[in-house]
Parts: sequence; C-alpha cells; structure tokens
Amino acid sequence: MSMLRATHLATVKSEVYETRWEQFHVRRPARIVAVRPCLTGISIRSAEIVDISRGGASFIVSSTAGLPKHYYLNILGLAHRIGCAEVYRNNERINVRFINTLEPEVLRRVVRADFMAGNIEALEASRSARM
Repeated sequence: MSMLRATHLATVKSEVYETRWEQFHVRRPARIVAVRPCLTGISIRSAEIVDISRGGASFIVSSTAGLPKHYYLNILGLAHRIGCAEVYRNNERINVRFINTLEPEVLRRVVRADFMAGNIEALEASRSARM
C-alpha cells in the first residue's frame, strides 16, 4: 500500500501485535457476540476455545457463515466481554487478536478453570471405570 493511501495508524507500533505471548491449551466453552450491520441487533454463536494467551486466542465454531471480522468473546464462567479482531480463518477454526491485552489475573482464571474441569472429568472417568 502506498503512503498516500495509508493512515498515520499504519506506522504505529502496538504491544498487542508485536509481542509473542505464552499460549495455554484449554478446552473452554465460549460465546461469540457479533453486532449486525447498521446496529440492527446482535448474533450469538457457540464456540470452544482451543488455546488462549494474553494477546489472542484460537477457537472452533460450528459455522463461520455471516461472521464479521470484529466481535466480542464471552468465556463462560467469566463476567468479561473481550473485543476481538480476526487474524486467520480456516473452515471452523478461527484465530483472533484481542483489542486490549487480557489482565494476567483473568488469564489465570481461565487456565485454572480448565485445569479444575479436567481434574473433575478425570475423577469421574476413573470412578466409572471401577464400577
């Protein structure tokens, strides 16, 4: 893109886009909330977060048809709405960057909740195997 068509924002460096964040592999249910064109309403669809970091996430949705490039991510169990900008889409797999970085405490709660859910599932599986 030539400089005549670029804005001043094209030259701004941002910590969100320049930093490589540590990835955590989780299996957390979430919802994608997208605002419809002309603010005519919202659309909500289910997703499963595959991995997450302070700067972005990767998740799987059942269908990407009609999904815009910018939306909010609600992780079930947290009272946070995270603004996302889509970076990559391949079939049902989507990678996003967060508009603002996640606070370390919020990320810790997501990873810890996944760890605790995994332990409960393992305990239930071992109990059913004994019977």
